[in-house]
Amino acid sequence: MTLPEDRVLIERSRSGDREAFDELVRRYEKQAYNLAYRLTGNYDDASDVVVEAFVRAYQGLHTFRGDAHFATWLYRVVLNTFYDTRKRAKGAQYTISLEEQMELDGDTLTRQIEDTAPGPEELVEQQEREQVLQRAIAQLPPERRVLIVLYHFESLSYEEIAQVLKLPVGTVKSRLNRARLALREILEPSRELFGR
Repeated sequence: MTLPEDRVLIERSRSGDREAFDELVRRYEKQAYNLAYRLTGNYDDASDVVVEAFVRAYQGLHTFRGDAHFATWLYRVVLNTFYDTRKRAKGAQYTISLEEQMELDGDTLTRQIEDTAPGPEELVEQQEREQVLQRAIAQLPPERRVLIVLYHFESLSYEEIAQVLKLPVGTVKSRLNRARLALREILEPSRELFGR
């Protein structure tokens, strides 16, 4: 069920109140962006997907019935937008810039308290693992990629994924299992990075 405060914002948005829709965007843009990024593997492409998804959500708000969470409905809009952009870009390769993954962490010369954070070598290994994993996920067919992202990165339950994808729960479980097996096969050459 939709949260009461979301229901109010949705009704106001349907009546043409743009500030109400802006509030919905603020509430859900991070979740939408994280999903889009995991699906596209690229910051710019993810931004494009999210912008288009929110435009579609605004235009299609009258179709939202409210029997599921707004976030679940929005995930479906983001997925459809992702699929549509894939169709338009037929065969385009998604890449991740190494610079997009880098984060600099301030001055380390004057520390007075022992730093328990990972050292440079551990950070490099962690970044490498994340990049290898993202590239592997990007190699999966979109249908399998969606399942991996929704379950493992967005932490949706089987039931929530079934709602988003409009599939029976049993189908979600079996397809997710096949997606995991396919991902494991892709990651096999890099298994030493993952401690297996």
